[in-house]
Amino acid sequence: IASDGQVVVKFGHILAQQCLDQRCSTELLHASEHTHTISSQLGIVARVKAVTEESKASSELLLSNTQNLVRTVQHVLRAAEAACVRGLGQPSPDPEEEEVAAFCLQWKKNLSWHRTKEALNSTRDELGLRKTQEAKAEPTLMALVQEQPSQTRNIPKHPNPRKGHTVRDRHL
Repeated sequence: IASDGQVVVKFGHILAQQCLDQRCSTELLHASEHTHTISSQLGIVARVKAVTEESKASSELLLSNTQNLVRTVQHVLRAAEAACVRGLGQPSPDPEEEEVAAFCLQWKKNLSWHRTKEALNSTRDELGLRKTQEAKAEPTLMALVQEQPSQTRNIPKHPNPRKGHTVRDRHL
């Protein structure tokens, strides 16, 4: 889990470089750095817990760090959504940057398609506003990440980010 956090950090950094809006880029970098910190802490706690005897306190600390990592990853994905909506520059020829751009473009197309469908939907009130009870939620990057079939993810059993694992290895 900690190494997957590092993959999200790399994704955030790449996207922040491509973002045309300085404020969104800064927010994305901040969220990525926070994720890096939490991910590193989780890795340390997991390694210490692996060599010490089982205790309730160490299990609770591990769980707490994991929950913090999930929250920071969600923050990175929300910041990435904002960056995608505000606009991205042309990626460099680097395959990882191209993959990140393609992933974001796919999400942006899904969002546009969803909004078009909603605009044509007759479930509007007299003011033209969507009725909240029948409206479907807009697609998110988190949902797109969760949609990826597990067989196409190519995630190794015991990932180690220090041995050259990249965003591309994880197919966000």
